[in-house]
Amino acid sequence: MRAGLLAEFETPEAMLRAIAELRSRGYRRLDAFTPYPVRGVEEALGLRRSPLSWILLPFAIAGAAGGYLVQWHNNAYDYPLNVGGRPAHAPPAFVPITFEMMVLATALSGLVVMLLLARLPELWSPVFDVPGFERASIDRFWIGIDARDPALIRPIAERDLTVLGARAVAWAGKERR
Repeated sequence: MRAGLLAEFETPEAMLRAIAELRSRGYRRLDAFTPYPVRGVEEALGLRRSPLSWILLPFAIAGAAGGYLVQWHNNAYDYPLNVGGRPAHAPPAFVPITFEMMVLATALSGLVVMLLLARLPELWSPVFDVPGFERASIDRFWIGIDARDPALIRPIAERDLTVLGARAVAWAGKERR
């Protein structure tokens, strides 16, 4: 959220009720800031499942294929050794390294893809300048309405959030024109 309206709530239940009510009033670009994971907040915000697992599937397959190919090339093609009557291409012997290469490729690519999808690292955000927002990591629950939300009309949204039980309502970032 680059800019928008922030509202502070004392309890997770009050925040969840406010999110549900705001969604019923047409707000769609909502975000929640909580000091710990709150059960049900993803459903209340209408968030979909992360595409990360599907994005990482090709990396996992490529890592496994690469690990298997390197072993095959070294053991069966480039430097075949007859040890104890074992065939040069022995797939059961390749399983541990193939699995480990799949895990390594997925983990490394997963870190990079996750950082890109989350647009991290973000060292500063306008929400950090809102008075009291530091308590979002201690004991307060915040709802953010993005400035790009078509339903956001600032005076109406401020009134709605106050009626829904917000302790404080503040604007973060640059004003919309």
